[in-house]
Formats: sequence, C-alpha cells, structure tokens
Amino acid sequence: MEINKEVYSTVHHLIERCKDGAKGYETAAEDIEDQDLKELFRKYAVQRDSMITELQDQLHRMGKMDDETGSLEGTMHRAWIDLKSALTARDRKRVLEECERGEDYAVKAYEEALAKNLPTQLHQIVEQQYRDVKHAHDHIRSLRDAARKAS
Repeated sequence: MEINKEVYSTVHHLIERCKDGAKGYETAAEDIEDQDLKELFRKYAVQRDSMITELQDQLHRMGKMDDETGSLEGTMHRAWIDLKSALTARDRKRVLEECERGEDYAVKAYEEALAKNLPTQLHQIVEQQYRDVKHAHDHIRSLRDAARKAS
C-alpha cells in the first residue's frame, strides 16, 4: 500500500511526540524520589515506547520506514526541557506541571492527526492512542492539582 506524504508526515510527527514523552518520562522516573510518581512515569514511558512500535509497524505495512534521525525540532521537544530543573528542585508540583505541559503537546498532535484523512486501520490505532494519551494527560493534571492544593 502506498502512503502519501501527509500521512507519513502525520505518523512521523506522532512518533516524535511519543519519543519525547518516553524520554521525558524515563528521565522523570530516574530522578524523582516520590515512589508513586517513579512507578507512574515508568509505566507511561513503556506505554509511549509501545505506541512508537505500533506506529512504526503501521508505516512499515505501508512500505515506509520511520526516519530515525529525529525531527527538526530536535531530540527532545521544548515542552520537556524544564523537567530536569523541576526534578533538581525536588518539587512534586513543578515536575507534574512539566509533565502535563509535555502531555499538552502530545494531545494536540493526536487531535491534529485525527482531523486528517488517515487510512481506516491507522485511524483506529491513532484514535486508541489518543485516548491513552488523553487519559495520561488528565491523570497527570489531577495529580498536579492535588499537589497544588497540598503546597
């Protein structure tokens, strides 16, 4: 099956957002001291890795390979850059705020992808991944809200 440039670009963009999320969550899991967040961040990092594999598999089925060189946006999206300083400060609220900000970019990328004319099977996969990303976003936001009230 031949894949058009817009579909490839859309899937590649989602893969990049998932890579950013996986890396951000891996970093957070390594450096956070709160055990509950450490486990949650590891879970989300694994989830994003799984999403990457699923999207790359779809590209492969359409006769394309994901460009492993990375996006023009760099190896880590700007949304996750402040995570390291929040982790250094050991501030649960700030860490959750940075994770939510990263999730905002992922949610937006998936919403934009769903607005495009994707092949049926790919659309179903993107739709399921969107639900997973949205759930993660909302969970992180609720934890952030609780941390704000506690501080």
